[in-house]
Amino acid sequence: MQINLTGHHVDITEPLKGYVESKFERLERHFDHVIKVHVILSIEKLRQKAEARIHMNGADVFADAVHEDMYAAIDGLIDKLDRQVLKHKEKRQSHRGSATKTPAEGETVSGEPDDEVDEIDAPLH
Repeated sequence: MQINLTGHHVDITEPLKGYVESKFERLERHFDHVIKVHVILSIEKLRQKAEARIHMNGADVFADAVHEDMYAAIDGLIDKLDRQVLKHKEKRQSHRGSATKTPAEGETVSGEPDDEVDEIDAPLH
């Protein structure tokens, strides 16, 4: 997994870079088809903002988080991304597992329509 880390009005220090990389390893544990991650850390007055876009097989995921502390913003970002990545993983598994087709209404298992007709004694309007 390739992580691009960019700072807007923020100096990216080694401890900050190491913290981001260690947190993104958690995402890779859940879903190993992550191709590239682009993380932007920025400061706007008193708000610390962390945002990321994850490129993976089948989809791109985006999330952002704002907090007074940069490390807390990164934690919030990782929590949001973790939920989205797990949701994407479950979707991929459920689509892959639904290969068996259930019979449509009015068809039997053999694929031919039912010959039975249900009569209803309701007045027609």
